Amino acid sequence: MENINNDLLYSSSNSLPTAGRVNFNTTVTKDFPTNEAYKMLRTNILFCGKAVKTIVITSSHENEGKSTISTEISKSLAEIEKKTLLIDADMRKSVILKKNLKAQNIMGLSELLSGQATIGQVLYNTQIPHFDVIFSGHFPPNPAELVSSATFKTVLDKFKEVYDYIIIDSPPLIPVIDASVISTQCDGAIIVIASGKTQYQEVSSTKEQLEKSGCRILGAILNETDPKYSRSKYYKKNSYYYDNNVKR
Repeated sequence: MENINNDLLYSSSNSLPTAGRVNFNTTVTKDFPTNEAYKMLRTNILFCGKAVKTIVITSSHENEGKSTISTEISKSLAEIEKKTLLIDADMRKSVILKKNLKAQNIMGLSELLSGQATIGQVLYNTQIPHFDVIFSGHFPPNPAELVSSATFKTVLDKFKEVYDYIIIDSPPLIPVIDASVISTQCDGAIIVIASGKTQYQEVSSTKEQLEKSGCRILGAILNETDPKYSRSKYYKKNSYYYDNNVKR
């Protein structure tokens, strides 16, 4: 905690010390419909208001696309010059870490929250202007305890002073409780649903768990949709839908 406080003490209101720059892997190829879907999602996030700065993205199970969506939302916000931080909080089975092989020996969130590293040792600029990232770091034995710590709240509060948006990629909610714990410190949550894979009862359980945490549910993203069931010629597989009518 002392290392964290030192970083905060010597940081200004609009900057933080960083560990340098990484070439963040952005291998996703987006077609026009998918680009438009992300722009629509970005617009809906902007219309949530300035009070919504920290957003946790989760799903019911793994392999529903939440890590890709977390990354693409962050990039989309950065494209309109919103200073954006992506935090990889999946300290159990990080997809973002796997896609960035050179980052696997980089210290990240687990080291930061356990007191083994400072913000300046885990915060990285990327090749994309206005887009910074904190990787998950090495997988710890106690991830739920780390994100429930006072240190996590302290660093998030500081990040909110520096960044316009903080996007947090969390583990899926049904297998582990991490996302629910993280959501207690966030302004909003988005649920990613894989079309045809996730059962209604599972999504309902995920929604209820987030509601118990007191976190506002901003909406849901339906991923991997089948174009033959679409009412729009711009809606196809691998495009995403933002539903702002989810009950809060």
